[in-house]
Amino acid sequence: MQICGHLCKKSKVVYVTGEESEKQLKIRAQRLGVDDCGLFVLSETDINTILDMAEASAPDILIVDSVQTLYSDELTSAPGSVGQVKECTLSLMRFAKNTGTTVFLIGHVNKDGAIAGPKVLEHMVDCVLYFEGDRSYSYRMLRAAKNRFGSTNELGMFEMIDTGLKEVSNPSEMLLAGRPENTPGTCVTCVMEGSRPILAEIQALVSPTSFNVPRRNSNGIDYNRAMMLLAVLEKRTKVRLSNSDAYINVIAGLNIQEPGADIAIILAIMSSSLDKPINEGFLAFGEVGLTGELRPVAQANQRIAEASRLGFRKCLIPYQSKSRVTAPEGMEIIPVKSIFDAIRKVFTTE
Repeated sequence: MQICGHLCKKSKVVYVTGEESEKQLKIRAQRLGVDDCGLFVLSETDINTILDMAEASAPDILIVDSVQTLYSDELTSAPGSVGQVKECTLSLMRFAKNTGTTVFLIGHVNKDGAIAGPKVLEHMVDCVLYFEGDRSYSYRMLRAAKNRFGSTNELGMFEMIDTGLKEVSNPSEMLLAGRPENTPGTCVTCVMEGSRPILAEIQALVSPTSFNVPRRNSNGIDYNRAMMLLAVLEKRTKVRLSNSDAYINVIAGLNIQEPGADIAIILAIMSSSLDKPINEGFLAFGEVGLTGELRPVAQANQRIAEASRLGFRKCLIPYQSKSRVTAPEGMEIIPVKSIFDAIRKVFTTE
């Protein structure tokens, strides 16, 4: 609805809703302040009726919400089935190509994060955008998974408020808001979300357990990767974690998918295990291998520059990246070759 409010200023937009009624859309439009923009609305799920209306009105942009509610009389299957979704998408593709109309298809996402219905839907369209976020937080991310016309290395972050979505111009500062001071079990890292460096706080809690099988849990980090890092830490540094519960969490609901946060996870776990806080103004990034070595990650200079901009003064990086990085004024670079060296430098020489 917010997108419609912007597009209607220069284009003719038709909003086809199969999920809600016109009255419901009007209520939302009034709340978002886009009720007087000349938006055309149609509440319909029959694909043939939608196409007839679109051909008659000749819009510049056609928005369909959602593709899982559409159906074609030529098929006997229910709306949302593989056949119906594919057939309706093909009909809209033909319409878009024949008339030059831009078509937006909104699709449901299941609990696993995949598009509900046929995965082939992603291959049929020109661009796939994921609108994702944790329900317990007000922040949402717009991520490009596919784009035939440009790069997918872009990420938009927004805050959901009562008047709609508001752009978050500084995601790193938002993600670090409320970070505890001089508290064990926390470490800051810098990850790349597309072409944007974002600072994230990783927290870990290591607590002795009396049970034979310790509990393991991770939020915002792949569980299997977290278990691998715990195994590497215990094997290569002789730190005994098999008799302790371990919990790892990324603050603010951010989901970290790249390995650049590995060393920060290791340091957060050690900080909690030793009950020693990591100094303020410190961050770390780098990939950890199975032998405990620290491997370089891409775009190190952008990560360091983002950290310096937010007031960080010490940055632990892989040793191989030492010759390729330029330290900003006031930033101390700490190159290390392994997790053993990283733990020794952070917890014995700080």
